[in-house]
Amino acid sequence: VKNADLPDEALFKDQLSGRFLKDRQLLPVSVSEQQLDLAMADPTDSYALDAIAMATGLDVQPCVSVGSELQKCIARLYLDEQGKDGGQETSEQAVFTEHDVEQLRDMASEAPVIRLVNQLIQRAVDARASDIHVEPFENQLKVRYRIDGVLRDEASPSQQMGPAVISRVKIMANLDIAERRLPQDGRINVRIQGQELDIRVSTIPTMYGESVVMRLLHRETVALDFPVLGFSDSLRQRLKQSLDMPHGMILVTGPTGSGKTTTLYTALSSLNTEERKVITVEDPVEYNLEGINQIQVNPSIGLSFASALRSIVRQDPDVIMVGEMRDLETARICIQSALTGHLVLSTLHTNDAASSITRLLEMGVEDYLLNSTLNTVLAQRLVRVLCEHCREAYKPSEGVIREFGLDKLTEGEIQLYRPKGCEHCGGTGYRGRVSIIELLPMTDTIRELVLQHAGAGKIEQAAREAGMHTMFEDGCLKALQGTTTIEEVVRVTQEA
Repeated sequence: VKNADLPDEALFKDQLSGRFLKDRQLLPVSVSEQQLDLAMADPTDSYALDAIAMATGLDVQPCVSVGSELQKCIARLYLDEQGKDGGQETSEQAVFTEHDVEQLRDMASEAPVIRLVNQLIQRAVDARASDIHVEPFENQLKVRYRIDGVLRDEASPSQQMGPAVISRVKIMANLDIAERRLPQDGRINVRIQGQELDIRVSTIPTMYGESVVMRLLHRETVALDFPVLGFSDSLRQRLKQSLDMPHGMILVTGPTGSGKTTTLYTALSSLNTEERKVITVEDPVEYNLEGINQIQVNPSIGLSFASALRSIVRQDPDVIMVGEMRDLETARICIQSALTGHLVLSTLHTNDAASSITRLLEMGVEDYLLNSTLNTVLAQRLVRVLCEHCREAYKPSEGVIREFGLDKLTEGEIQLYRPKGCEHCGGTGYRGRVSIIELLPMTDTIRELVLQHAGAGKIEQAAREAGMHTMFEDGCLKALQGTTTIEEVVRVTQEA
């Protein structure tokens, strides 16, 4: 667009924000039928194109225009006095002034910024992302989605939009937008495509601004079904035997993001009957379960796991779920509750099932109390599921068969699968995730090893002799079934 072709009057002034146009260097030039010609310094700016299209309801045709005349025209037509007084300010100077907080609030409340944040969330939902990362760096604002456990780069807004985008998220989460020096946590509840979506928001200050992570929790779509989670019939039956016990303790172990909470919720949903009272203590409450009393800890007022547990036992519960055993006090109260006739479910952060026992002993839990209460320990990881539309079968080499012991896991022909990529899986070859699991039984031999304070290796060996498949072996079985790849199994078990 030549300078002579720049417009003399503002188009869509009521629908478009002057500050947004200035920051992105955008200028509506002309309208013909259903098309808007848009002068812009960066015609590849997809976020700007989408925002203008949504605001005007027209198809947008980008036209390249650079130079000071474009900025002057934007300031003259859309910024009024602001353009006369400060039309040459950089956007960063405009953001960080003595009226910083009010400007951030104003920017975050403008329609284009609201639409950008809504698009970030909508695109994440469409991509089945579990987390949205918005990260400021020296020369860019990076947006990444975690899909099936792996981070992927996405189209990002311009760096100048960073403060407004982050402030918009903080406003939605009821956080203090004036506080940019300390981490903050909040929560957003939205409805997208007819489904309730809980978004846990975490902000933390970095060298170049605040980094924001949003965890998406689909309240109505979480699968509370053991077969869907990856439990075989034999695993499900063995876990059911422990869940059917009137008292004792069941532990689920694994790193953050390994599916522990979903497994616990699935177990709770099977225990949630009219004959039982179920109470949970969580940090935070991730999903609302009908018919279950759920308590969210709040350390700022003294409501910790331990203090909540002490009150729970006076509520006459049958089943207690504790989100995490973080310290010896919590562990001892859980064990005491299990000794006094309650079924207790909780989690630990250990690499495998056997390590959970040694971790509790190292914390200071008495061995005889552990033997008296522990029913079973379940350890798990999540592996990506192969796309059923494009996975490819192949015959592994003899070296691979020997290395992973595949011939010991099946008597039939050994066949593995690999990803290819298609439109159904976004070209990744994977769609969804499933658990790989090991379930450690508390046999007499293992109880004797607990009294001896034996190491995790000896406990695992005894469990395998009693019929336990390790997580790696369960993963290999799923690879042989075509559910995942042997590379995925190696990746997540090596992380342990």
